[in-house]
Amino acid sequence: MKIILAENSGFCFGVKKAIDTAMESLKKNDNAYSLGALIHNKQVIKKLNDMGLSVIEDLSNIKQGKLIIRSHGVPLSLYSKVKNKDIDIIDSTCPFVRKIQNKVNKYSKENYKIVIIGNPIHPEVIGINGWCNNEAYIVNSQEDIEHIKKCDKICIVAQTTMTQEKFENLSYLISQKANESKVFNTICSATRLRQESCFEVSKMVDAMIVIGGYHSSNTQKLAEISRRNCSNTYHIETIDDLPLQKIKKYKTIGITAGASTPDWIIKEVVNTLSNIDNDMDKMMKEIEESMVQLKRGEIVKGTVISVNSNEVMVNIGYKSDGIIEKSELSNDPFINPEDMFKPGDEIDVYVVKVDDGEGNVLLSKKRVDNIKGWEELEDIYKNGEKINAKIVEIVKGGAIAVVNNLRAFIPASHVSVEFVKDLNEFLGKDMVVKIIEIDKDKKRIIVSRKEVEKEEIKVKRDKLWESLEKGQIIDGEVKRITNFGAFVDIGGIDGLVHISELSWGRVDHPSEIVSEGDDVKVIVLDFDKSKGRISLGLKQTKAHPWENIDEKYNIGDIIEGKVVKLVDFGVFVELEPGLDGLVHISEISHKHIAKPSDVLAVGDTVKVKILDIKKEEKRVSLSMKELEDMTQSDENYENDNSDLTIGDIVE
Repeated sequence: MKIILAENSGFCFGVKKAIDTAMESLKKNDNAYSLGALIHNKQVIKKLNDMGLSVIEDLSNIKQGKLIIRSHGVPLSLYSKVKNKDIDIIDSTCPFVRKIQNKVNKYSKENYKIVIIGNPIHPEVIGINGWCNNEAYIVNSQEDIEHIKKCDKICIVAQTTMTQEKFENLSYLISQKANESKVFNTICSATRLRQESCFEVSKMVDAMIVIGGYHSSNTQKLAEISRRNCSNTYHIETIDDLPLQKIKKYKTIGITAGASTPDWIIKEVVNTLSNIDNDMDKMMKEIEESMVQLKRGEIVKGTVISVNSNEVMVNIGYKSDGIIEKSELSNDPFINPEDMFKPGDEIDVYVVKVDDGEGNVLLSKKRVDNIKGWEELEDIYKNGEKINAKIVEIVKGGAIAVVNNLRAFIPASHVSVEFVKDLNEFLGKDMVVKIIEIDKDKKRIIVSRKEVEKEEIKVKRDKLWESLEKGQIIDGEVKRITNFGAFVDIGGIDGLVHISELSWGRVDHPSEIVSEGDDVKVIVLDFDKSKGRISLGLKQTKAHPWENIDEKYNIGDIIEGKVVKLVDFGVFVELEPGLDGLVHISEISHKHIAKPSDVLAVGDTVKVKILDIKKEEKRVSLSMKELEDMTQSDENYENDNSDLTIGDIVE
């Protein structure tokens, strides 16, 4: 077997500088951190972690110590944030990256619209964007260019690991979006040489080995370039990932490595391939014995390697890592994988496929939860316990909820004890429910919120009954109005305010005093728990008009009132609700009146004069005829003086 090692491969200057700086710092100080993984190589990261380097995701996780800025660089704002903390910065930003940062900073200040050609989620691109107030357009494909608005001036830069061909194609199209464009080819020279060297070697071999982190951008591009000339290209991280059985049949093998791949990993691969003919059988046996044997449908333990918004990568001790797609994480479509897991978490996973065609193991967290969830739910159902549920979908006749990571149905009639017009108001919300039906064989779970509310209402009612006292004043809400009174909810129990207890005055219908939905204060007049009856009063919460009559009325006052009752000896006039006065038949008019109904009717509005007030006896005497005397006097005065003119003397 012939092995050809690409001339330019392995650590680039920027990565080597970052690693050397980190190791030197760790020798002097145990309290050292890096903001994000220093490089995209988990073997190197593990080695640094063992030496004492802690990887953090944001500054809130540290208060003091040394912070190493990785070669990818960081947004400009981070340097200001660090000033307020007891933190020493060890800046290992790659010199090529720093040049790009300075360029975008300079040209954004000169009102150029910045365009970065690269991967929008790559830390280098995120860092560069932070040097122009995060206002740059990020372009990773031709489709992204459509979102760029026509502008006066554009400054175009590239992620250092971008391929030359892609940069040239996209930068040309982007430049058409502006009257003036400045195009800077910021692809790292080491990256360019590594890509050119890889391209040449891949034309000369039967198979190509590309060594580097699976999430390393520059390594992924090397694999992409290699496949143009050599379809038998294998992207591996370490010697453990080598597909030895496949490689054994090739006569000529090329090797290249990404910028984050240390020399010792490259040497391991070269040495292994050099001895493959002699040691293949022995090596294969050792590898097979060390690997986990997987079968579809098994549940195995794994450790989370990385998490993004779409998937979780898990190390399960197999020759390749496993992938849990977002749809296989949970039955809840609203979940964010990054909120559920972090690197280092240990989880149980279900093997969906041992090989998806690309060498990946497809895993499921959801299916493990389903298996465990059914067992737990059956116990919860038997014990009559409550459980949390989240509404994730509105369907015909009800809603779908996730209960213990399983899908359950809530009939519309069981969403609440009260009628719900639009179930969409519950979408995405959590609620406590009870299982009212469960059938594992039919995969059917039916839950109810109404049953929980009924129990809550009962507890609330029992507590209210225990606390009730006559004379107690309680806040309530008018729920229903009838001809004979109003029903008021005083906290889970409806009490009746009889029409006679609504007002101190006369009431023809309760709707004159209250409306449904009104918040009112009522007093407990009486109650009978055995019959479930509570008598309430509304008028008693307000002072009776007789209590302060002497503050509002005086003898001789002339006021307006309403005739509310006719009797043989006179009429009763309502001065205000609950306060009536009597106009004796002799005080109605100077004219002879046989009976009051000859001149007055119930509902008439009249003016009266107060003759007497007897508060203790609750009597008010009124007169209408005295107002006739006053009116007659006014008329006589006008008639007697009708011939007078200004200047006349009168006696």
